[in-house]
Amino acid sequence: MNEKQKYFWKCAGVRAIKTICQTAIATIGTASVLGAVDWKMVLSASVLAGILSLLTSIAGIPEVDQKEYMDDAKEAVYYEDDDEPEDDEDEDITEGH
Repeated sequence: MNEKQKYFWKCAGVRAIKTICQTAIATIGTASVLGAVDWKMVLSASVLAGILSLLTSIAGIPEVDQKEYMDDAKEAVYYEDDDEPEDDEDEDITEGH
């Protein structure tokens, strides 16, 4: 597993843990208002939320620096001399007129 993958899964894990905690707090709060906390329900809802968070992370994680990924992708592209983009700033547009 390369460094990018480790970083991605670390961010996905942190995001999932936050989601699990938020779900547990919301479920406990809601259940306590109703008078009884069903701990199996709290646990199952929280674990399910964590799994959904990990699956959602596969689509993209805002916490992962997308600019860094794009910069690395650009470095992977190599131009041959003939294919290199031309710099039009040096051209004299009045030349020949």
